[in-house]
Amino acid sequence: MNAIFEREAVRKYTNEEVEEEKIQKLIDAFQASPCAMHQTDVMELSVITKPELLKKIEDSTDNSCYNAPLIFMINTKKDSQFGKRDASVAAENVMVEAVDLGLGSVYVMGGVFTLNKFPEFQKELGMDEGYETSVLMPIGYPADKEQVEDRSNRYKVVRK
Repeated sequence: MNAIFEREAVRKYTNEEVEEEKIQKLIDAFQASPCAMHQTDVMELSVITKPELLKKIEDSTDNSCYNAPLIFMINTKKDSQFGKRDASVAAENVMVEAVDLGLGSVYVMGGVFTLNKFPEFQKELGMDEGYETSVLMPIGYPADKEQVEDRSNRYKVVRK
């Protein structure tokens, strides 16, 4: 459970590429995520590593992915009742696995709204028609190792 507590929002990355073996482990973490009512057809993943596509995402989203060398883009069916929730659950799996692999990541929503305004670009990124981007996750090697904040008492908990 250490990876859960060691996870932090990383907004500055080195230029080092993420190894293919680690990318595959992150994909495996995505694939292992739970989904509501076993609706596995409401979510898909685009894995972006091509420099020209990474730059295009940065340019179109006002640098919302912090020049990371890898972006996981979770897309969900527009008409899905549970897709966005499933995308958030899958994102957590990926972010926790990233920590175990010595990588950093951040959960990005701002750039999502911008990307959804460019359907032609989304098609170029591998999205199927009828889907929209729900979560962006920049991933890479952290440039700075920050002290992780204490997150043990962030939310109200009611026990009865």
